[in-house]
Amino acid sequence: MGNATEFQKAVRLVIDTVSFDKDSTVQVFEATIRIMGSLLSAHIILTDTKQPFGNMTLNGYDNELLHMAHDLAVRLLPAFENTRTGMPYPRVNLLKGVPPDSLNHTCTAGAGSLLVEFGILSRLLGDSTFEWVARRAVRALWSLRSNDTGLLGNVVDIQTGDWVGKQSGLGAGLDSFFEYLLKSYILFGEEKDLDMFNEAYKSIRSHLRRGRKACNEGEGDPPLYVNVNMLNGQIMNTWIDSLQAFFPGLQVLKGDIEDAICLHAFYYAIWKRYGALPERYNWQLQAPDVSFYPLRPELVESTYLLYQATKNPFYLHVGMDILQSLEKHAKAKCGYATLHHVVDKSQEDRMESFFLSETCKYLYLLFDEDNPVHRTGNKYLFTTEGHLVPLDPRFRKTPWHEFFHQEDKTQRSLQKLSQTRLRTANSSTNCNRVPEERRFSLPLKSVYMRQIDQMVGVV
Repeated sequence: MGNATEFQKAVRLVIDTVSFDKDSTVQVFEATIRIMGSLLSAHIILTDTKQPFGNMTLNGYDNELLHMAHDLAVRLLPAFENTRTGMPYPRVNLLKGVPPDSLNHTCTAGAGSLLVEFGILSRLLGDSTFEWVARRAVRALWSLRSNDTGLLGNVVDIQTGDWVGKQSGLGAGLDSFFEYLLKSYILFGEEKDLDMFNEAYKSIRSHLRRGRKACNEGEGDPPLYVNVNMLNGQIMNTWIDSLQAFFPGLQVLKGDIEDAICLHAFYYAIWKRYGALPERYNWQLQAPDVSFYPLRPELVESTYLLYQATKNPFYLHVGMDILQSLEKHAKAKCGYATLHHVVDKSQEDRMESFFLSETCKYLYLLFDEDNPVHRTGNKYLFTTEGHLVPLDPRFRKTPWHEFFHQEDKTQRSLQKLSQTRLRTANSSTNCNRVPEERRFSLPLKSVYMRQIDQMVGVV
């Protein structure tokens, strides 16, 4: 927003009052994406020589936020110790390490979505430790994919490597794992990350996607990504969760714009029906399975990214619809409240941090065409918690690159051939672009819009 005084005041408040030297047990994943990610993002904004958002510098700033992020990361490191697979324990005590009664079960997203924050920290410090443990966890998960489908489950035992939860989907437990494979490549340029993402995306399209082949033409049901058994691709249930609404935004980064348009329309239809997204929606019963809405950002995020990709004003109307719903149903005396039930709109006395860091941020940026984030020459990535990180050459230089990639010459030659193929498949010139003449018409043909509305009971 360019509000330098408020930003500087907040930074000073954090430096002066926040300490991680506490007897507190935290989730490794949440502490990383919410706390470490915000500290790193704010540090980068403070020290950016270009200062694109106005003068955000702070007199006397001496990298305190970076030191705090480092301190937190060191306190999270015990979670990665004494596990046979290299995947971290889900929780760690900031003072004492892993609790003695800690569970050995963790979700795929929780163990495999630490690479962006840990990688940035390593590259800013020149210390490979943090990126190495995050990459080791990703590699461990990747090695456990089904040989038949290429899919991963949603809950794994960090000691044995056995799948405790065999559900494969795009929502809770798996979502940010896929997101960070692609975003790690965008940020760090490591081709192996892109290779993994492309393979994962291919398996998702092959085994999770149902409905007609093309989004905007042909006969059949609208495309939908369902929850399946990772071993055979068979449907496990008939619900989708609200976290899955992030996937159209990831498809935009991939360049699969048409499919993103179709999937986004499905989640927006649910929003139109309830004025919110229920945590779980049963697409067969056309009713919520889990009825609360904690002000999640995923639909707004996908709306923002689709608008950036297409510049179709339709997505401004979607954003306005979402904003008006929040004002009408979620606004409370001292903030915005979680909706306990999307039908009766009853509220809970709770506002998650991601409402400010993501939901509000993406809504603001959707309507702010001239924001520095959008100006030519500025390129930014959003972490899974909505924290802003510039695409910086510093993040593509690593003195320990060879340490991560110890392969023989034959493997390297094969990898170079693979890299050329992968770059071509993902280059901007090969993105499935929406024709210019469609910019001011509905992104989805009206017959298909009505079909989706009927599918969720809007009409």
